[in-house]
This record gives sequence, structure tokens and C-alpha cells, in this order.
Amino acid sequence: MTAMDRVRVWTHNILNRPSPIVKQSATLGAVVAAVLIIALVPDVSMNYPALAWTGVAVVGFATVLAVVLSRVHEWHRFALLVPVIDIFAIGAFRGGTGGVMSPFTALIVLPVVWLASGNGRRYILYSGVGTFLALLIPVFLGLTAPSAPSEWVRGTYTPLVLTIAAGIVNELARQGREQLRSIRGLVDEKERMLQRTVEFAAQLQASESKYRAADRMFRGVWAAVTEQSVIGTDATGLIDAWNPGATKLLGPDRDDAEDKMHIFDFHLPEELEDRARELNYPPGETVLNPGFSALVESARLGKSETREWTYVRPDGTHVPVQLSVTKRVDEDGDTVGYLFVASDVTQAREVSRLKDEFVGLISHELRTPLSSILGYLELLRDDEDQPLSAEQLQYLSVAERNAHRLLRLVGDLLFTAQVESGKFPLDARDIELEAIITASIETARPAADNAGIEVLNVLPDGPVMVHGDSTRLGQAVDNLVSNALKFTPRGGKVIVELSTSGSNAVITVRDTGMGIPAEELDMLFSRFFRATTATRNAVPGVGLGLTITKAIITAHGGAMGVSSEEGVGTEFSVTLPLSRVAAEVQPSV
Repeated sequence: MTAMDRVRVWTHNILNRPSPIVKQSATLGAVVAAVLIIALVPDVSMNYPALAWTGVAVVGFATVLAVVLSRVHEWHRFALLVPVIDIFAIGAFRGGTGGVMSPFTALIVLPVVWLASGNGRRYILYSGVGTFLALLIPVFLGLTAPSAPSEWVRGTYTPLVLTIAAGIVNELARQGREQLRSIRGLVDEKERMLQRTVEFAAQLQASESKYRAADRMFRGVWAAVTEQSVIGTDATGLIDAWNPGATKLLGPDRDDAEDKMHIFDFHLPEELEDRARELNYPPGETVLNPGFSALVESARLGKSETREWTYVRPDGTHVPVQLSVTKRVDEDGDTVGYLFVASDVTQAREVSRLKDEFVGLISHELRTPLSSILGYLELLRDDEDQPLSAEQLQYLSVAERNAHRLLRLVGDLLFTAQVESGKFPLDARDIELEAIITASIETARPAADNAGIEVLNVLPDGPVMVHGDSTRLGQAVDNLVSNALKFTPRGGKVIVELSTSGSNAVITVRDTGMGIPAEELDMLFSRFFRATTATRNAVPGVGLGLTITKAIITAHGGAMGVSSEEGVGTEFSVTLPLSRVAAEVQPSV
């Protein structure tokens, strides 16, 4: 802080927050001036010097007290004692310098003003009473006595006037304090607003930095997306956003497409017309263009829809795409346009075609020879003209077992391919689940007995009817039971329970086997996935059984769940709707 700043602060404190010694300095200076006048002017003298000098001494004491109170901030509340002392000191000085005729009576105004400026109406009373008593000090001491009514008037009129003046000063001081509080409140509010402004400015700066970073990241991502076409339009279909992926897929550059072309320029008109007829020309923001309205109708209604469409390049070539359309809205939630995200599915269609060819190859090139091999193996076994030895029969049994295993594997692969293509047949009718579960247990019982595993079933008293394919559901239950047997050690148990819950039938298969790690449960139904407990314990299998089982249950409108704990066992649950067709029967591949 510079010297000028210190002077400025000092001046401010004196004028706006004067200390007791600053306030006392006026009274002290006036009394000192009065003493000098008495000493220098012959006509002005002390008629009672002892009383006058006593008053001067008391003013000096009050000044010392003011100095002490100024230095100790906690004592400022006692500061009004100083003007009270001054009032009586000046009353004594007046009495010693002529009493009623003293030229220094006006000195009492100074402490009266100070006292009257206190916070409260009581200080008006204190000022009036104090002044009255102070001016009557010579009378109380017996030095003078009013001999005429006029002297009584002069002795009481001055306190009365000073009391009125004290009231005015008190009111002005009150108003000043209120104004000061208001000003301080305004200053505090200004400081708070300034602080908030600074904070808002900092937040704005931080938000601006984040926005710029997000904008840079968005532009980078936008430019980096080249394998998908991303096109933005307004509510009429006019293109206003075009990413590099759109250029790669369709050909035109950004400058050629934005604000010049419409999204429906890249669609087959007949596809748009077919979709419009399918939706019966639904109304919307783009009702004047039924084709575009049909294109965005699901998005306009807030639905998520992904469909295959055909994009048409400017050169006339066609590109099959998987297209997702979403709505663009403003801060008020009003639709301002649409976003079209498309992926080229040309390769996917080729893969699907190759998959269908692969399925056909398995069906005709593998199943037929395997069936033929099994047939000839059976002829060898049943040839009475050339019976086989025991050793040959053993070899034949191994060949038959492995051929059957391979045939089942081929069947599983074929079924899996059918599931992935969404095309496998269901012969749905009303069936009893008790019969399916009983048949599965009876089929598995010989293997269970050989493995030393107890198989139990818990069935309800009444029939549990579902609408489904008994062969497929039997296959699903067989897979679950055989799985449980494979993963259960000798001496364990497999429990198959059938119950109902609301409008659903519930099949539960529990075992006391080795269990499955918790982190692998979500992958159990993936094709060819095998739990680490299975591979670690050399449990045979290729990882297709659960995939097929879930596909069957899903096709029937059901759901599957699994819970497991290593070393304790595993529980699979199947939920099927009661007496309802839950899957659409599709023609066989």
C-alpha cells in the first residue's frame, strides 16, 4: 500500500467511522480555546476559578478515556460515557466562568450532539436531563441562586432548546445509520453480484473451453466415420449435414449435397411408394411428400426403427443399406429434422448367401453320406451269413457311436444355421409338459445310472399345457438334462421340476455339479462357448447345446435364466406361456 493509499484510508476512517478520540477532539479544542480566551482577553475571567479548572480537568480526563476507548475496539460500546462526562465538565466550566452570563455556555452543544447521536430515543432524554443538571451545578454547589424568574427561565430554556436539538440530531443520526446500512447492503449486494459475475465468467469460460473441446472431438469423430453414412436433414428432407462416410457410400461431396439435395433423391421411388401405401400415407410434417413422410414416419412418432432400404447413387447403381432414422429436436422438443445412419449391407447379404449355401452343403453333402455309412454299418452287424467276431463287433460299435455323434453334430450345425437365418419350422399344438419331462428323464436314466447320479422329477398334480412343438421342446429339455448329467460328479443329483407362475409354465433343472464361474454366465448361450470348468475337467461337448436350447425356447415366446456357484451346482430355468403360440411358424429352409 502506497503512502497516498494510507492517507486515503485514514481520511475515510476519520470521516465515516470516527473513533472516540476524534469525536472528543472538538470538545477538547473548544475548551482549550476558551482557556486561551480567558488568558488573553482581560474582560473575560473566572469568577470561580476552582470550579472552572475542575471542569477543564474533567475534560482532560474524558479525553484520556477517549484515547483508551479508541485503542481497545471491544470497549467502543462505552464510548458514550465520554460526552456524558463532558456535559458535566462543561457545566462546571460554565459555572466557574460566569454561570448564566458565561460566554462559554455554547460549549455544551458539542457533547450534547455526540450523546444525542447514539442509537436510540433514550439518548434524547439523556442529553436533556444531563444538560439541565450540568447547567445547575453552581446552584447545587450553593455558589449562585436564581433571584428572579428571568434567571430561572435562562437556566431552563437552554436545556430545553438543547433537548429539542438533541431530538433533531438523534433523528438525523438514525436516518443516516439507515442510509448507511442501505448503502452497505447495496455495496455488499454489489460485491456479491460482482463475485457471481466473476464466477459466471469463469464458468462461462470453462463451458466455452469444454464446448470447443467437444466441438473439436465431434468434428474429429464426424470426419473419422467413414464406414457409415450419416446424413442430417431438415423437416422437409433437405440435406444439411453430410459426413465422409456418406461421400464414400453415395459419391457426392459435402459441398455438392448440403443445402442442394434431398434425402429422398437417394431412395428408390418404388420403395418409398410401397412404404407410403403400407402406412396409408400417414400425416406429418412432410405430408406434401408422402414418400419422405413414409421414410421418417416411425422416427416422427418417436419410435426406433431400423429397416433395409436401397440407396441409389447418382450414377444409377443400387446399394442395399441398413438404415436407422432418428428425430432431431430443438431445446423446446420440436422436430427440426432427421438423422439418417446407414450401413452398406452388400457384404452381409453375400455372407448370408454363402451361409445358405453352406447349410445346403451340410444337408446334402454330409448328412446323406453319414446316413449311408450308418446304414451299411447296420447291415454289417445284421449279416447272418458272415457273422462278426466279438472284436469286430466292438470296432463296429465304436464306428456307429462316432457316426451317430457326427450326425448329431451335423444336425446341430444345421439347426444353428436355421436359427441364425430365422427360419426353422415349428409344429405347434397344445401339449402336456409333464409327458415331455418324463420322456427326457427316462431317456437320460441309463446314462445317469452308469454315472452314479440320481435323477429326480417334481411334477404338479394337474396337467400343464403349452402351445408348442413337442419335438423341439423335448430337444430343449433333453439338452438341459444331459448337460446337468455331464457336469455332475458321481453321487450327485439332478432335479427336474415343473411348476406354474401366473400365466407361465416354469421348468427348472438343478444339479449338484461343478458350477460355472459368475463372469462366464452371460456367455453361456453363445455359439461354441464352453465354460472353463468344462474344459478344465475335460467334459465332452462343442458348445452348441445351450445355444440351440435358448433358440427353441425363444421361438416359443419363452425365456431362459441361469444361476450357478462353483463347487455347489447350477440351475437353469425355462419360462413358457401357457397354451399360447409364442413363435411364428416359418417354412423350413
